[in-house]
Amino acid sequence: MSGNADVRESMEVVGADGVFIGTVDSVEGSRIKLVRGDGFGKHKKHHHYIDMSLVAGVEGEKVRLSLSADAAIALVDDERSGGGPG
Repeated sequence: MSGNADVRESMEVVGADGVFIGTVDSVEGSRIKLVRGDGFGKHKKHHHYIDMSLVAGVEGEKVRLSLSADAAIALVDDERSGGGPG
């Protein structure tokens, strides 16, 4: 597994369980910006963000998170919130 510095555009983001969450649009500071309309949820008209602290590593062209997809999705920010949970 590689480190967080290896996260780059167009990589798939998957939970620890291997379930697809989304595709990397870019890395902005300490967050991964997912492609708009990709992956999960009803709100596909805006970007979602995942904190880099949730990244377990990079395996080939996939970013694997330290949480299951369901748990990670519960922690995802969207561009309208302007910040993380709690």
